Amino acid sequence: MALLSLSNVEAAYGPIVAIRGVSLEVPAGSIVTVLGANGAGKTTILKTISGVIDPAKGSIVFDGREIQRHEPARVAGYGIAHAPEGREVFPQLSVGENLSMGAFLRRDRAEIERDLDLVHAYFPVLAERHRMPAGRLSGGEQQMLAISRALMAKPRLLMLDEPSLGLSPRLVKEIYAIIRRINVEQGVAILLVEQNARVALDLATYGYVIEVGRVVMEDTSARLRENTDIKEFYLGMGDARGERRWKRRKLWR
Repeated sequence: MALLSLSNVEAAYGPIVAIRGVSLEVPAGSIVTVLGANGAGKTTILKTISGVIDPAKGSIVFDGREIQRHEPARVAGYGIAHAPEGREVFPQLSVGENLSMGAFLRRDRAEIERDLDLVHAYFPVLAERHRMPAGRLSGGEQQMLAISRALMAKPRLLMLDEPSLGLSPRLVKEIYAIIRRINVEQGVAILLVEQNARVALDLATYGYVIEVGRVVMEDTSARLRENTDIKEFYLGMGDARGERRWKRRKLWR
């Protein structure tokens, strides 16, 4: 049974429907990616899972429990951590205080200290910047902090929203290598939302492609990498005519 399962989920911002009939699964211990252009509905999927947005329809099941319309703090307590798009660190708080905020639901003080040592091992620069206000960190360091803050919740499922956004190729490679380590070493399942399809498909084992709020394609990452349309539009391996053909296709109909 999947650790997380969405079935025919629909969510809206007022009168604007952002996702329509989305169904996807994240097996325990796996890495699953959701690909799509800006505005396709990827972030809305994560916000609906984490309880920030209430779905209008459909069900969300985590570890056998229906969690749709549960409060975000309650969802976090089930073992789901969300590192949002744009990092959203607390800029006036120190790095250490931001990490403490990630563990605000926990009472196992000794385990919290061990997990703090763990994130410092993954991201040593955060130990060096422990007392520095988070707003003074570089973009890459803030992304490291956002991931580490989520890890401090000791999640079973880690949701990452555009972790490569605005970062240099070197930093993207470094952060993705650590995300892989977290998955392998800690057994944390990861649901990854990305526009950078190349790095996402290299990391994940399974992927979903979303267009205009609908899942239009799903397959193993290996097969998606070999798909002609994915190559042309998302991986930049086709010619200009191929990209125009993709844009004209109404895959969501």
